[in-house]
Amino acid sequence: MSDSPKSIYRITDLHETERPRERLSALGPQALSNAELIAILLRVGVPGENAVQVGQRLLQKFGGLAGLHRAPIEEMKNQHGIGEAKAAQIKAAIELGRRLTLEAPEERATINSPADAAALVQYEMSALEQEHLRVILLDTRNHVLDIVEVYRGSVNSSQVRVGEVFKAAIRRGAPALIVIHNHPSGDPTPSPDDVAVTRAFVQAGKLLDVDVLDHLVIGQGRYVSLKERGLGFA
Repeated sequence: MSDSPKSIYRITDLHETERPRERLSALGPQALSNAELIAILLRVGVPGENAVQVGQRLLQKFGGLAGLHRAPIEEMKNQHGIGEAKAAQIKAAIELGRRLTLEAPEERATINSPADAAALVQYEMSALEQEHLRVILLDTRNHVLDIVEVYRGSVNSSQVRVGEVFKAAIRRGAPALIVIHNHPSGDPTPSPDDVAVTRAFVQAGKLLDVDVLDHLVIGQGRYVSLKERGLGFA
C-alpha cells in the first residue's frame, strides 16, 4: 500500500487572524513582515511548510530583501516550492518597489534631513554589488529635482572627477546637492578616502556657488551622514 501524498500547506490553513491577506486588509501592508508579504505572492506553501514559512526560508537563504533583489532568477526558481512563475512574481514585486523609490524625486520630494535623503535611495543602493556615486539635485526649497548617477567604482579622490559631480547641477540650475554613495560591504563607516573626496566636493561647490549639503554613505539598512559627523565639512 503506497503512502498518501503529503498535504500542501495553504494560507487558508492558518487561523483567520494569522492569514497575511486578512491581516493586510485589517491592518495595512506596513503591519506585515517581509515573509508575510512574500506569502501573499506565493499563495500556497509546500509539504511541511506554509507560505509564510517558505517566505522566511527564502529571506534566510538569500539574506533578506536585498539578497532577493540581487539573486539571479535561475537560482531563485530552483528553490523548493518556488519555480519560474513564483520567482518571476517575487522579482516583479521587488522591482516595483525599486521603481517607486526612483519615481519619488519626480513627485517633488522634500529633503529636510539626512534621513529623508537616505530614504530615497536606501532600498536600491544597499543592494548594489559595486560602489555607485550619485547626487540628489535640490532647488532653493530643498525639493528634489533629480537623482543623477555620476560614477561607478571605488570612490576616492584620485579617481572621482569632482567636476562630474557638479555638471548635472549646473545644467539643471540646481543651487544645492547631496552626494550619496554606497558601501557594498554593508558597513557605511566612512573611509579616509570618503572624507577626502567630501572635502574636495565642498571646496569645489563654494567656487561654483553650488551648496554641498551633505555626503551620505549607504550601507545595509544603515547610513552615515558625513555632515552630521563633521567629516569633510569643517
